[in-house]
Amino acid sequence: MPRQLAMVMDPIDLITPYKDTSFALLLAAQARGERLQVLTQGDLYLRDGKVFGRAIEVRVHDRDQVWFEAIGDSDGELSRFDYLLMRKDPPFDQEFLYSTYLLELAAAQGLRVINDPRSIRDCNEKLFAAWFPSLTPTTLVTRDIKRLRAFLLELQHIVVKPLDGMGGRGVFVLKVGDPNITGILETLTNGGTQMIMAQRYLPEIADGDKRILILNGQVIDHCLARIPLAGESRGNLAAGGRGIVQPLSKRDQELAEQIAPELMKRGLRFVGLDVIGDYVTEINVTSPTCLREIAKATGRDLAGEFLAGLW
Repeated sequence: MPRQLAMVMDPIDLITPYKDTSFALLLAAQARGERLQVLTQGDLYLRDGKVFGRAIEVRVHDRDQVWFEAIGDSDGELSRFDYLLMRKDPPFDQEFLYSTYLLELAAAQGLRVINDPRSIRDCNEKLFAAWFPSLTPTTLVTRDIKRLRAFLLELQHIVVKPLDGMGGRGVFVLKVGDPNITGILETLTNGGTQMIMAQRYLPEIADGDKRILILNGQVIDHCLARIPLAGESRGNLAAGGRGIVQPLSKRDQELAEQIAPELMKRGLRFVGLDVIGDYVTEINVTSPTCLREIAKATGRDLAGEFLAGLW
């Protein structure tokens, strides 16, 4: 019998298929003869110590209009699937947290879950880089506005961002003398009640915020450099950045190879590093993107390679 892949993701009817990495994985699994089941977080539930889910079976098509069709649905224990990919986009809110608990229990009951739900929960995409301090820019995490202002005074030019966002949302560049400093810091910290991250500003952002993929512990040899728009400080594609696929530099390769073994120890098999200049700024473990852009430019079936490497 064909394998059954279940994927927890945002609603499939709301994705942008031509650039959606989760959709690329569904296409690759279908090409391998697997049956595809999609769920949202709201489809997961717990009953008497067992984890269940209502799933829609789909057939997918690599096109921009009518990219999927529902061909069935089922409701039962998650153990009925051969494996599950957790690909829900941030923000990492309470509902996301609860989903990781349910999926961790499902994994304990025999379901193979990728990425490991406990590691998704433990490895915050902003904070996890702190486990590799020699590879990261000067960084401060705090909710203390006075401490943040002192950090800015010390470094003169910093980036501040929330710990639970994605796509460049809530990211600000601050310089000493900026009249909006207090307002921005008060907003991001919710009046000094929520921790945020501040990092030394890296002027190399002009050359791109590079997304490096590490799949099953293997560093992919090309990355997507996301170049900011003129006058913009964020390279994220969601913020209007322009993507250029390019080979990894020697430094890119060194950074990724130092991190890859730890990822495999933690069951993090699909990961995207964000690299600016010579430094890792984030380690994305929830639903890393940019696979389709890199695959198209290099002619590699990266989604197929990833799925084949799971078995």
